[in-house]
Amino acid sequence: MSLSNVFGIAGSAMNAQSIRLNTTASNLANAESVSSSEGETYRARKPVFTVQQPTADDYAAAEAGLVPGQGVNVEGIVESDAPLRMAYEPSHPMADENGYVYYPNVNVVEEMADMISASRSFQINTEIMNTAKQMLQRTLTLGQ
Repeated sequence: MSLSNVFGIAGSAMNAQSIRLNTTASNLANAESVSSSEGETYRARKPVFTVQQPTADDYAAAEAGLVPGQGVNVEGIVESDAPLRMAYEPSHPMADENGYVYYPNVNVVEEMADMISASRSFQINTEIMNTAKQMLQRTLTLGQ
């Protein structure tokens, strides 16, 4: 794998972590939103990542004995199927006819851990790109 592949791989990882941070922020913003029915209640969202499929050039490099560099694809964002939280609050303005209000299935502690992990992964990929850039710049100065 050449150093130029590092930029594509780290860039795709940074994009994936950015999407992960955005979905986590959305989950945290809606963690305490209330609804009067299950159908209208916010559900936690999570991005689904896959490995980028190699291109034709990658297959040619693999035949030459080189392992192709790959990155991260964001396949989509899925809603959690965990049960919603129901609370009996008959005096709440959003309560249904039975006195229940519905809260999202967002676990705030899990979301904060996910946010820290995504943030750190983004920082590490930024450092990888900076290191690769410095290595390429030093390589260019070798002939001077």
